[in-house]
Parts: sequence; C-alpha cells; structure tokens
Amino acid sequence: MSLLFISSLQEGFGYGLLALGIYITFRILNTPDLTTDGSFGLGMAVSIVLTAAGHPVLSLAAALAAGALAGCVTGFLQTKVKIHPILAGILTMNGLYTVNLMITGGKSNVSSAAAISVFRIFEEKTGIMPEYVKAIVPFMFCAVGIAALAVFFKTRKGVAIRATGDNEDMVRASSVNADACKLTGLALGNACVALSGGIIGQSMSFFDVGYGTGMVVVGLASVIIGETIFGRRGVTAGFISAVAGSVIYRIFIALALKVELFPSYGLKLISAVIVVIALSLPAVKSWVQLRQTQKRERSRRC
Repeated sequence: MSLLFISSLQEGFGYGLLALGIYITFRILNTPDLTTDGSFGLGMAVSIVLTAAGHPVLSLAAALAAGALAGCVTGFLQTKVKIHPILAGILTMNGLYTVNLMITGGKSNVSSAAAISVFRIFEEKTGIMPEYVKAIVPFMFCAVGIAALAVFFKTRKGVAIRATGDNEDMVRASSVNADACKLTGLALGNACVALSGGIIGQSMSFFDVGYGTGMVVVGLASVIIGETIFGRRGVTAGFISAVAGSVIYRIFIALALKVELFPSYGLKLISAVIVVIALSLPAVKSWVQLRQTQKRERSRRC
C-alpha cells in the first residue's frame, strides 16, 4: 500500500470527526458555525496537555466535553443574547484562542512526544505497525461516532433538531423548544470537532495555537465532496459521505502536492480551489442536463 494512500487515510479519518461536526451544524442545523476553528484547537490543547500528564484516554473524553461546552457558549449567544450566528461563532472562536493559551500555560507550542498516546497503547496491544495504527484508531472513532449519531438523530430529540434546521418556525409552532434544539446541535457538532482535534493532536504529538485556523474550510470541503460524489440522502448516509469526503479530500490534497501543482505552502489555496470546484459541480451538472434537454426538444421539432 503506497505511503500517499496510507497518509491520506490517516489524515482523512483523523479529520473525519471534524467533517461530522460540520455536517451537523452546516447541514442538519442549517447554521453557519465559525466556532469550529477555535473548538478544534481547544480539543487539541486539552488532549496534548492531559496526554503529557499521562492521561491519553481521559484527554480525548475531556476534549469531547470541552468542545461541547464551546458549542453551548455559541448556542447561548445565538439563542439567548440574540447575536447573529456568524458573529456568535466568531466571538467564541476569538475567545477560545486565549482559552487555549491558558490551558497550555501561555505556551503557543506544546509537545507530548515523550508521553504515551492512545496510538501507542493500541500499537502495544495489537502489534500492528504504527503507520497503520494511525489510520485504524481514527477510523474506529469515526465508525463509533457515525453509529452513535445515526441512532441519536432518529430519536425524538434528534428528529426535533433536524426539524429545527429545516423549519424553525414550524418547530416553535409545535411547542418544541427550538432554542434547546439549536444549543444541543451546536454542542454535538463542536464536540465532534474538538474530539477530532484531540485525535490529530495525539497523532502528531504536539499542539500549536494556530493549527485550528481554516478548519471550517477543511470540514466544509469534506462535506461538499462527499455530497457531490455520493449525493444527499438520509442522515446516516450523510454522515458516511462526510467521512468518505474527508478521505477523498486528503487524497486530492496529497496528489496536488505530489505532482507539484502548487508549492508546499499552498495548502490553503488548494483547499479553497477544491471547495470552489466541489460547490460548482451541481451547477455544472444542472447546466449540462439543461443543454441535453434543449437538444432533445430541438431534435423532436425537426
């Protein structure tokens, strides 16, 4: 198996939970949530600090809880303070920058290379090679996450959250607490994002205060690529396509860097180009179908 494909699987599944979080806020809640950049860094900071202290498993649970709390803050600003969703996300994201530095004791870079991570624990228990472990462990988290979210969004509370994203006025008219649904959805989405940050942090064994920048674009690209290739169907299929889109996105990035279409520092430009292409594909398909229909009508008239 090629190194390019293995590294794409490692990063694709690692950022798969990020894609799940974006899918919850962007598609299910239909809310533009910019908290993602901050909550990803929050999960990474919590995970690295606790891993360095000798608690690798607990660190991921703490990252999950911290992300959920960040989502609750954004939800509170949106629902109770009545701040616009985009501005609420920006405010929380900016606040989390300082929070992340507080967690790391004011250090912009923290390493946990000398500590035992969940990857090393899994490697010692199974004897599998490290490069495969870095793909298997994130895959397991993604699989469990998809299963848990698929079950939750079929419950009464989950259906209410989905309905809030589709038609908030109808939900309020049905005497359902739409604000609570929004807050729960944002908490779930950012919990997934922070867990992704925690896993990526342990995989790389370090935290950098600026690493979360641009994660919204990464997650959005994964969701859009997955939907473009596999279509928009049910919630469970949407979760699966989001993770698959994350892997495909990483393959695109790796190929673009390998063939030297862009310099190594052009990662964000590559991401932006991929998102633009993915977003434009539905419009291109519609245009092609329209042209084909027009040709058929002309041929019939002739």
